[in-house]
Amino acid sequence: MSNQPLFRDAMANLAAAVNIVTTGGEAGTVGITATAVCSITDTPATIMVCVNKNSASNEIIKNNKNLCINVCASEQQQMSLDFAGMTELTMEERFANPAWTKNEAGVPVLSDCLASIEGHISEISEMGTHTVFFVKIDNIAVNKGKDALVYFAREFKTVECAKDKEVIAA
Repeated sequence: MSNQPLFRDAMANLAAAVNIVTTGGEAGTVGITATAVCSITDTPATIMVCVNKNSASNEIIKNNKNLCINVCASEQQQMSLDFAGMTELTMEERFANPAWTKNEAGVPVLSDCLASIEGHISEISEMGTHTVFFVKIDNIAVNKGKDALVYFAREFKTVECAKDKEVIAA
């Protein structure tokens, strides 16, 4: 008996940040929407990114050996759909938004996301249907005060940013 449907239902209840993972270089420029992203350690700063082996982006990421994890703000839901392949936009059209710039390595970086985390692949592991990329971080930019975009119960949700609370002196 297969646990796959039950496992997928359980994972749908695991709320996750929505990210647009990008790469650029000699192998090409691509981006995908991903929720399978997790911090591993802060010394050295390392993140794990999982990409389906069937994704055309998988080999391009492997060949470029660098990427950027762009943590999406709530207003980037449509862009997240575009990079998930849920719309008719080509890869070139997806990057036409002026919020995209390229770093020195040619990797697209989203300027108005919650955080852009740039790095290089230090290790690769194949696990079932996915490739696990371990990414050592080279550069980070953070934008505070924005609401987050998460995926939960097979839907996009907004998580409100904690606002500074007024301190009342006694």
